[in-house]
Amino acid sequence: MKPRRGLYCYEYPRPMVTVDAVLLTPPPEGRKILLIRRKHPPFQGRWALPGGFIDMEEDLPASALRELAEETGIRNVSLRQFRAYGAPGRDPRGRVITIVFYGETPAVPVQGGDDAAEARWFPVERLPALAFDHGRIIHDLLAHLGIAG
Repeated sequence: MKPRRGLYCYEYPRPMVTVDAVLLTPPPEGRKILLIRRKHPPFQGRWALPGGFIDMEEDLPASALRELAEETGIRNVSLRQFRAYGAPGRDPRGRVITIVFYGETPAVPVQGGDDAAEARWFPVERLPALAFDHGRIIHDLLAHLGIAG
């Protein structure tokens, strides 16, 4: 099959790529994590990490910062790349690989936007039930940082 200009056609399936952001408050404030309530399926109404699909011409850190700003209103934070998660079945929409970024900021006011119905800070020891594998992601990051959750 000859590909059309601008299209790439392969005989094997391709995964989708997302980014997720874990934003923590610094220790003196008591550790909190920023979550968003999903506005749309899958997991509509459930709490999740801010994040979403990358744009085709966008670098991964820029994508994480964009999603964080769109869904929570937070801008001008420094994020570091943590780990990638790609277990088959982690997302009911298909084969999705996510790259997780994390950073710290004071618990500034937040507001849900774009496909987030709400945004809120939660104490790390009292997190709600989470969408996707976000509970595992948070657990792994807190263990990596030596923070009790």
